Amino acid sequence: MKIAIIDLGTNTSNLLIAEHSEDSYNIIFRGKQLVRMGDTQIKDNLISNEAIDRVLSVLKDQKKIIESNGVDKVKIIATSGVRSAKNQEDFIRAVKQSTGYPVEVISGEKEADLIFKGVLLALNNLIEKSLILDIGGGSNELIIAHNQHIIWKESKPAGMARITNQFVLSDPLKPGEIEILQNYFSARHQDAFNNLKKEAVNTLIGCSGSFDTIADILDQVDPGIKVRTWQEIPLPDFYKVYELLIRSTRAQRINMKGMDSVRVDLIVPAMIFIDLIIKKSGIIHIIQTGNSLREGVLHELMNNKPEVI
Repeated sequence: MKIAIIDLGTNTSNLLIAEHSEDSYNIIFRGKQLVRMGDTQIKDNLISNEAIDRVLSVLKDQKKIIESNGVDKVKIIATSGVRSAKNQEDFIRAVKQSTGYPVEVISGEKEADLIFKGVLLALNNLIEKSLILDIGGGSNELIIAHNQHIIWKESKPAGMARITNQFVLSDPLKPGEIEILQNYFSARHQDAFNNLKKEAVNTLIGCSGSFDTIADILDQVDPGIKVRTWQEIPLPDFYKVYELLIRSTRAQRINMKGMDSVRVDLIVPAMIFIDLIIKKSGIIHIIQTGNSLREGVLHELMNNKPEVI
């Protein structure tokens, strides 16, 4: 069975094409394109007409890739940007009319489940009690897990596209603004910080997105060149990148080796969020994985146990 999975996020449309059986899989294509669904109207819980046009244009391009690979099944999974949109139905109708593909809008809980399963596809078993973190444009998913089981999870609409549209931030960031963002994240993820302390979690598994960019900057490779199932990021190396990015201007980030153009504006608040998690929980190990929601859908299909969305 050859399947195409599109994770239609608030910032990017992420396409995965894979061939799979019950116990094995082969990745044929991985790619993402910028859609910026979370533009200035995200604070009003709307998908702007301009954002709809961008999404439809990208999906048409991705449809060409899908058709050229002779795919048997296509799944489009929409997350926070569509989940919270007042014009959700109009958006879904526009995608269906333009591409012929239906869109499944999943809950935050389901999103967290799929992210966890994507991590399992990469690491198989979480020997240490771990926090799985997916920093999105629209929402953040935090999952505490051990072995092959979820202990606790949450999905909060506090993603980085929402941050950049809610706060007017200086270039470069001022110390007072760092504190404002820390307070914002602390308030919205207080349950997560409490549970991290309660469960004594010391390993952070960062999924895709910002964590890919951190690894690319450390490895000094262009985005998308180095595909990693997983890679350790030593804490001192994380803080080298943290200091570099926190002090940087937007112009400097654009020219950084390893900086993904879709992360230029989102990476700084993401680094503040990661730093806050490390300091509040006592994290001492960081693992980056390229796996996330798309791979979680693949994991479900391989195990033939799709859950109700």
